[in-house]
Amino acid sequence: MTGPLSFAVLGPVRAWRGQSDIDLGTRQQRLILALLLARAGGAVSVTELVDLLWASDPPPSVVNMVHRHIGMLRRRFEPGLPTRAAGSVLIRDGAEYRLRTDGESLDLLRFRRLVAQAGGSSGEPAVELYRKALALWRDRCASDLRAGGRAHPEFVAVDGERVAAVRAATDAALRAGRVHAVLPAIRLAAEHEPLDEALQARLLLALAADGRRAEALAAYADIARRLADELGIRPGADLRAARYSLLDHDAPADGSGSRRGVGPAPLRPGAPPGGAEAESWPPAEPDLSQSPRAEAPAQLPADHPYFAGRRGVVAAVAELLSEDRKTTALVIDGMPGVGKTTLAVHLAHLLAGRYPDGQLHANLRGFDSGGAVMTPTEALRGFLWSLGVPPAGIPAELHAQAGLYRSLLAERRMLILLDNCRDWDQVRHLLPGTGGSLVIATSRRRITGVGGPAGAHPLHLDLLTDAEARELLTRWLGDAAAAAPAAVDEIIARCGGLPLALALVATRTLGRPGLSLPAVAGELAAADGRLAGFGDAHADLETTFSWSYRALTPEAARLFRLLPLHATGELSPEAAAALGDLPLRVARGLLAELGAQLLVQPGDGRWRMHDLLRAYAADLGEEHDDPAQRAAAIERVHEALA
Repeated sequence: MTGPLSFAVLGPVRAWRGQSDIDLGTRQQRLILALLLARAGGAVSVTELVDLLWASDPPPSVVNMVHRHIGMLRRRFEPGLPTRAAGSVLIRDGAEYRLRTDGESLDLLRFRRLVAQAGGSSGEPAVELYRKALALWRDRCASDLRAGGRAHPEFVAVDGERVAAVRAATDAALRAGRVHAVLPAIRLAAEHEPLDEALQARLLLALAADGRRAEALAAYADIARRLADELGIRPGADLRAARYSLLDHDAPADGSGSRRGVGPAPLRPGAPPGGAEAESWPPAEPDLSQSPRAEAPAQLPADHPYFAGRRGVVAAVAELLSEDRKTTALVIDGMPGVGKTTLAVHLAHLLAGRYPDGQLHANLRGFDSGGAVMTPTEALRGFLWSLGVPPAGIPAELHAQAGLYRSLLAERRMLILLDNCRDWDQVRHLLPGTGGSLVIATSRRRITGVGGPAGAHPLHLDLLTDAEARELLTRWLGDAAAAAPAAVDEIIARCGGLPLALALVATRTLGRPGLSLPAVAGELAAADGRLAGFGDAHADLETTFSWSYRALTPEAARLFRLLPLHATGELSPEAAAALGDLPLRVARGLLAELGAQLLVQPGDGRWRMHDLLRAYAADLGEEHDDPAQRAAAIERVHEALA
C-alpha cells in the first residue's frame, strides 16, 4: 500500500493509506486509536489507556499490554517498521502517546476548521461551510466502539461539538432562508440526541421553514411523549416556543414574509416568537394520556432530500387521481433496492395537501430482517389510537377493528401510507371503505387482489434510466459528479440503474474525502460484477437482498443460487429445469415464485436477473452449495442446450 495516511473518527473508526483500508486489529487497538484521534494530536497517557481498556480489574501486566497494542498499531500504519522501533506517526513521549495528524488527514480537524470558518462568515457562504462540516459526520464519534450504549467522555465531548455546530448551522440557515441545505444534518443529529430540547426545537423550526409544518407538529408530539416517558418532564421553554410558532397557521411556515425566505427571529426562552408577550404564554400542554393527538395525525416519514427522476410515474399518478377517476389505492411494487419506499414517501408529501384530515403511516415489516411481520390487528390498533379512539374503546376482534376504522374514515379525507407489505391479506383490512381517502402501499411482490373494481391501481417500479441515475448522483455529489463524467458513466453501468446501489456509492464517496469518483469506478470495474466492488457498502446490498431471499421456499432458494451458473443474461424455463434437475412444470412454478420479487420476465417467455442480484446469488451459491453439485448443474445445462 502506498499513499498518505488518513483517519476518521466522526462515525466508525477508520484508517486508510491512499485509497486502501487499513485493518485496525482488535477492539482494544481500535479503542486506543479512537482516543488518540479524538484528542486530535493531543497526548494520551498510559494511565488513561489502561482506564479505557480495563474499567476494573486490569491484569498485572497491563502496562506491557498497552505497549504491545501500541506497537501493533504502529506496524499497521508503517508496515516496514521493525519491532520495538519508534514510529513517525504514533509517537511516544515518556508515559504518553500521541498520533501525528493534520487538517487534511483527520476528519475531526477538517470539521473544526470548517466550523470556525463558518462562524466567521454569514449568509449563504456560512450555511455552505456548515453543510460541508456536518457532511463529514457518518454517525456518533467512534460509533462502532460504544458497547452497551456507553461512551468514553472524550467521545461524548466530540459529539457535543457536533450538536453545537448543528445549532449554529440551523440558526444561520434560518436567517439565510437556506434550511434545506442543512436539514438532513439537523435530522440526523436530532435522532442521535432525542432529549436535547434546544436541538429538537431547532428541528421543529427548520421543518416549518422548509414547508413541513405537519411533520413538525408530529415531531413535537413524539418529543413530548419521549420526555414524559423517559424523564417524567414536560417540554421546556425552547420547545414550547417552537411549537407556539407552529400553531400560528396564518403566518408563513418559517415565521417570515415568504414560505422559504428569511427564517424566524431567534426565540427568547419562555417567550412567544417575535418577542410578543401574552398572558396565555406558555400555552397549556395537552394531556397525552387522555387525548392521543390534539391535531390531525401527521405521521409521514421525511421526504428524501436527494429524490430524483420518476417523473413518468408521478405524472401517471396525477392522471389516476384526476377528477374523473375513482382511485382509492396505489400499490407500488418492484425489486429490492429499486426505491419503492422513497417514491411512496415522495408521492405522499406531494399529495398530502389534498387530504386535510391527516396522514397515517405504518411499516408492515413484510420483508424485514427480524421476520416479525406486523399483523393487521397491530396496524389497526395504532391507526385507531391515532384517530382518537382510547385503548379501552378498541375492539379485540379484527373485523370489528376494521369496521370501526372504516367508519371513522368514511367522513374524512386522509392519506394512508402502508410500507413493506407482504401480501393482500395483510393489506385488505387497512383499506378505507367509502369516503375520499387514499392508500399508498409498497411491496416487493406484485400483490394479487388489487387492480379490481375497488379502485386500487398497481404501479410497477422499474430501474432508473441512465439520465435519472445521473441526476441522482449529481444531487448527492454536486460538483464532484460534474467533474468526472466518465467515472459517473462507469458507476451507473455497474449499478445497473438500481437506486440503492447508486445511493450507497454516493454515501461511501462522501464518507471518504480522499476517495475520488474515478477511484470508486475503478474498484467497481476491478470487482468484475461482484458485490465486493462496493467496498464496505456491499453489506448493505446483501442485507437488502437477503430480506427477499429469506422469504423464498427452500426449492426456490436453491434454484436462485444456481441461476448465475447459466452463462447468458436471460434463461428459458427449460434451462432453469436443467440447472435444478427439475421437471419443467416444477421449474416454471419456481420461476414464478422468484419472479414475484427477484426476477423479471421481459415478455418473450425468458427470465432475466439484475446484475447485482446475480452477483448476490453467485456469492450465496459459492458459500452454501457443494462444488460438485454446481459443476453437475453446469453440465446439465450444456447438454440441454447442445
